[in-house]
Amino acid sequence: MTAPFSRMGTANSYETALRNLSARQNSLVTLQGQMSANKSVLRGSDDPTAAAAAERATTRLSRIDSEQRALAAQRNTIQNAESTLGSVNSAIQDFRELVVQAGSGVYNATDRASIAQQLTSLRDQILAYANEKDTNGQPLFGGLGSSVAPFVDGSGNVSYDAVAGQNASAGNAISNTIDGKATFMNVPTGNGVFTVDLAKDASGKVTNTGTASTDAGKVTDPSALTGNGYTISFALDAAGKTTYTVTNTTTGTAALTNQPYVAGNAIAFDGISLTVKGNPVVGDTINVGTSTTSNLFKTLDDAISTIGKAGANVGAIGQAVTNALVQLDAGLTRTSASRGYAGELLNRADRISDVQDARTTQVTSDLSVAEGSDQDSQIKRISDFQNQQTGYSAALQSYAQIQKLSLFNFIGG
Repeated sequence: MTAPFSRMGTANSYETALRNLSARQNSLVTLQGQMSANKSVLRGSDDPTAAAAAERATTRLSRIDSEQRALAAQRNTIQNAESTLGSVNSAIQDFRELVVQAGSGVYNATDRASIAQQLTSLRDQILAYANEKDTNGQPLFGGLGSSVAPFVDGSGNVSYDAVAGQNASAGNAISNTIDGKATFMNVPTGNGVFTVDLAKDASGKVTNTGTASTDAGKVTDPSALTGNGYTISFALDAAGKTTYTVTNTTTGTAALTNQPYVAGNAIAFDGISLTVKGNPVVGDTINVGTSTTSNLFKTLDDAISTIGKAGANVGAIGQAVTNALVQLDAGLTRTSASRGYAGELLNRADRISDVQDARTTQVTSDLSVAEGSDQDSQIKRISDFQNQQTGYSAALQSYAQIQKLSLFNFIGG
């Protein structure tokens, strides 16, 4: 039995070899393109599933980048606010030191007038800080919305021309402004419960002629507080000794009558206590009122006015210094609290940024895997290219051999 055999024409062999060469060449070109682009998926048709995953990763990266840029702008604004509040606190401290100097007995009325001018400059500087803007021209202390300058200085009274409040921090963002009203316009008067001051005329000048002044006072029995106003008036008894009478100005009744005055001793009534020093004269009066809400700028203005008008009145000078220091400390507490809040926002921004950086790393890795641009895929492409190159070289040699083959080469041999 003869073995079966098949016949293949020379043209058919050439065609088969050429198809093989073309396929290998196309494969090499594809691999070369992938190596140049450093990714396996160049078109959606290369791998629809991987292309869709890459598109999702790209979208997530774009969103994270947008959130990070917005966060950077917010952080920059809050950094400016925090730094500005630091400058405000320094200016308040400088103001406070000048107030203490003004209370020194070595200064005369002219010296105090000069100090009042320095205080005015610091006051204007603090107002300028309060109206500071960020790099986009937006007020740092505009709250929920404001005009170009949230703090308006008109007729000697600073008002807040903005919407009070604080933006809530979103998941991947922080507030980009600080509530100016809470920072500068919410300062309690006196010790926060009641106020103490010497009697003054309509212009704000102290009318007492003695040297008596008082501290800010304190609450000794909260349950006994009435919330009423009082006057402490001084007189002389039959022996020529100084006495005081405390009158409830709301009810018109006396809380204490003709009590002997001793400088430095506490005067206590209806749950409060205050210490008077110096020597009052007949007709001198100390007023006790209910604490209200004022603002830092009125505190500064009152201190400037009272110190400037005190002249040589020792009692007026002492009371002006005491009241100014109490109010300045209350204002400093508010600005420091806002500065602390700004610091908390910056810490939150750092935490958000760390989380976003981690997300960026993860999503970038996902994108690399989906596109085939990771290191493992790159190594595989190089290996595949080398293998394909070897195969293509072998195919070329095979084709060259086929070209030499012909039946005529064996006829007549």
